[in-house]
Amino acid sequence: MKAEYIVVGAGSGGAALAYRLAQAGKRVQVIEFGGSDIGPFIQMPAALSYPMNMPMYDWGFASEPEPGLNGRSLATPRGKVIGGSSSINGMVYVRGHACDYDHWADQGADGWSYADVLPYFKRAEHWHGGADGGDADWRGHDGPLHISRGPRKNPLFDAFIQAGQQAGYGYTADYNGERQEGFGPMEATIYKGRRWSVANAYLRPALKAWPDRIEVIRAMARKVVFEDGRAVGVEVSRGGKIEVLRASSEVVLAASSINTPKLLMLSGIGPADHLAQHGIDILADRPGVGGNLQDHLEVYLQFAAKEPITLYKHWNLLGKGMIGAQWLLTKSGLGGSNQFEACGFIRSDKGIEYPDIQYHFLPIAVRYDGKASAEGHGFQVHCGPMRSKSRGRVSLNSADPMDKPKIFFNYMNHPDDWTEWRKVIRLTREVFAQPAMDAHVKHEIQPGAACQSDAQIDAFVREHAESAYHPCGTARMGRADDPDAVVDPDGRVIGVNGLRVADSSIFPRVTNGNLNGPSIMVGEKIADHILGRSLPAENAQPWIHPQWQAQQR
Repeated sequence: MKAEYIVVGAGSGGAALAYRLAQAGKRVQVIEFGGSDIGPFIQMPAALSYPMNMPMYDWGFASEPEPGLNGRSLATPRGKVIGGSSSINGMVYVRGHACDYDHWADQGADGWSYADVLPYFKRAEHWHGGADGGDADWRGHDGPLHISRGPRKNPLFDAFIQAGQQAGYGYTADYNGERQEGFGPMEATIYKGRRWSVANAYLRPALKAWPDRIEVIRAMARKVVFEDGRAVGVEVSRGGKIEVLRASSEVVLAASSINTPKLLMLSGIGPADHLAQHGIDILADRPGVGGNLQDHLEVYLQFAAKEPITLYKHWNLLGKGMIGAQWLLTKSGLGGSNQFEACGFIRSDKGIEYPDIQYHFLPIAVRYDGKASAEGHGFQVHCGPMRSKSRGRVSLNSADPMDKPKIFFNYMNHPDDWTEWRKVIRLTREVFAQPAMDAHVKHEIQPGAACQSDAQIDAFVREHAESAYHPCGTARMGRADDPDAVVDPDGRVIGVNGLRVADSSIFPRVTNGNLNGPSIMVGEKIADHILGRSLPAENAQPWIHPQWQAQQR
């Protein structure tokens, strides 16, 4: 097939964009280095801890030693598989807050305010919420991306939600609708007991519906090929050979906020001095490439349970085997949930307009590597600030496309980060001290009752904070005259022709919550920019606490 468009990356942004281009009659080739996503470790929601720790599915990136975190190097998983990171993530679906996108527009991303992006969230969604409340008018109902809520059968979920209300934060029936602030049910990209990745939502339906218009090619992208300043294809390695795949219209990078800046720099687009150090010919001096790197950090506060009602009773070989067998036979039971079924979004202080702390509640005390707490029965809440002012950078280790890039997040570099984290820990403890949790909390496991002073909390964060796996911002969107912008509001790379970016790299600032939903939205919207069309803006006004300037809750 002679491609009009080449999309590098079969992940959240790339798959959505490729689907919409093929739907519009365009011929699209999608380059993906990773292999098949078929198999229970990916498709079974409860197995989510496995694929992000498997080299066959994950690029295996890690940060440089982070001075703000005791010199620790943090894991930075990115999907190396059909579906990209949507095939290895926690499946939590969060749009972000409306004010996030208004901030994007204020920073030069013209046409990306909440009124502009809301129609694309709705076009993507097939929402299955509403049984326990929700905002149907704010949601999409016939899109490819199925979004559901867990059954919340474990009483700990509702106890957590009630505790949040007792602490004064209120209830939100739909944090992806009018009101994000508060505690309520969490949503996930799960459908009929299966992970609903972009492979299931977009790629497979596209390949079935338009087999003559879309093709997935398994290859390693090495760099974008230019002729007279215009992108004409991608140099790839496959089958032990290096070749050039050509596009008659445009090339779109959607290779993640780590690999997209790497490809840009290998192609001669980036900070001129850095490219020169590696002997790369400079095509466009864009100092912002690789910069503006942001992420969410989180810790989990763990509590021992008074009653044996947590998932710990299943945390053994027999229990896991029975859950797996039930899921394989029926796609139901505990295997059909990611177990993140309750959440919260709160403001850390008065004078903050919209939430800057997120909670994921989990009815077991367990680490990301799958090791359960030595206390046995327990539960935990993942929590952290949403809008750190610290910024890092992705850079090259060498001009060899096979080398991993250098990732330095510069975590906790801004003094406000420490103030925000102290508030996170103390406000979270207030929630778990409410009457709704009295019947369940035996004592605090982590960080433990002895951790009280600012210095003690700071030490806990330095030693225990982990990435929430939300890197973004490394090819920031802005106006063409902004020297630090990498792409313009149409996703076009500034300084060259025929090349765009359609993934979380273009975020001017990290959004509230998990990034899979916003990344899919970017793919949906950039597709329309390519096609020269747009959905009408929707001026829906989000709920903002009426006393936000004077009250924290």
